Amino acid sequence: MANLTIDLPDELARVLARIAEAHSTTVEQLTLERLRLLAEAAPEARLSPRLTLLQVMQQPPHLTAADVDELDAVIAAGRLPVQSRELF
Repeated sequence: MANLTIDLPDELARVLARIAEAHSTTVEQLTLERLRLLAEAAPEARLSPRLTLLQVMQQPPHLTAADVDELDAVIAAGRLPVQSRELF
């Protein structure tokens, strides 16, 4: 789990402490729960796998036709010949 340190104004820290106390939890747990809810409600958190794939495809690095041709050539060079045996 990543650690994150956030500087808060004193008044906000006191309000969070009161809310956490009222819920019988710590400020850290309260903050984590609320941030998780916020992240889950974000539109980008609800993207379908297709939209996620499309976003990834649109990010760098962008391949050229020459890159694709080179990949095809490497794949073809690595293929083994098909060997068929008489099964019966």
